[in-house]
Amino acid sequence: MMKANEVSRLTELPISTLRFYERKQLIPEQFISRDENNYRIYDEEVVDYLQDVRMLLTLGFTIQELILLINESSHIEKKALVAEKIKYIQELEAQLEASKTFLKNVLEGKANFQTRCKYKQ
Repeated sequence: MMKANEVSRLTELPISTLRFYERKQLIPEQFISRDENNYRIYDEEVVDYLQDVRMLLTLGFTIQELILLINESSHIEKKALVAEKIKYIQELEAQLEASKTFLKNVLEGKANFQTRCKYKQ
C-alpha cells in the first residue's frame, strides 16, 4: 500500500492530478482505501493502471471517453470506442506516410513544389 506522494513519484503525476482523477472516478475504488488517520492509501496495482490511463490520454482519448471506458459503457460500446480510436490512428498514420513521401520528393527534386534557393556570398 502506498500514500499519494509515492504514487505521484512513481507515476510522475502530480497529486492534484490524482485527486482530479478520483473526482472524475477515473481511479476505481478498488485501488483506494483509507488508513487509520483517514489518509488515502493506494493499492500498488494503481501504478500500472495509471500508466495505462496516461497512454490512453496520449492516444487521444478525452477524459469523458475514459470515464465511459472505465465506468459506464457496455462491452459493445467500449469496443466501438476503442475501434474508433484505432481507425483514427490509422488515418493519422496514412497522413504521416503521405507527408513523409512528399518531403522525400521535395528533397530529391521530384515534387511539383520546388523553390530555388539563392545564396549571397
